Amino acid sequence: MKKIVFEPQVHPFHIDFMRHVSNIVYIEWMEVGRCALLEAVGLPVVAIAEQGFGPVLVDTVITYKRALVLGDTVRAEVWLSELSHASAWMEFRFHNGAGAMMATGRQRGLFVEIATGRPKRIDPNLRQRFEEYLIVEPSNSVE
Repeated sequence: MKKIVFEPQVHPFHIDFMRHVSNIVYIEWMEVGRCALLEAVGLPVVAIAEQGFGPVLVDTVITYKRALVLGDTVRAEVWLSELSHASAWMEFRFHNGAGAMMATGRQRGLFVEIATGRPKRIDPNLRQRFEEYLIVEPSNSVE
């Protein structure tokens, strides 16, 4: 099973008044990871919209362990921990350059038909491609 790994940059405009990376930046990084996962399964966001459906988030949880600051390097990971007929749980881990866990997160998403607003089931072919990124761990809760 595989994980998507990427290295987001910490920019000066990511820093909040407490001098660390703002919580909203983690949400943006999760979006980057989600798009990378969709691309990895052959379903870039542009192609999804052309097919008449779109990804929707229904749940987001982030737990902050330590603060990332300007000058830190970041390694982020995303994978699936659950895959049902219509939705999936994505897991995220953010580490600093030394490998320390800085934050964990998870999101539940699904596809929705644009015309009707109704959930779209994941067809067997697409499900098989997503299963490459499915890693079931003993506990799926945010650490």
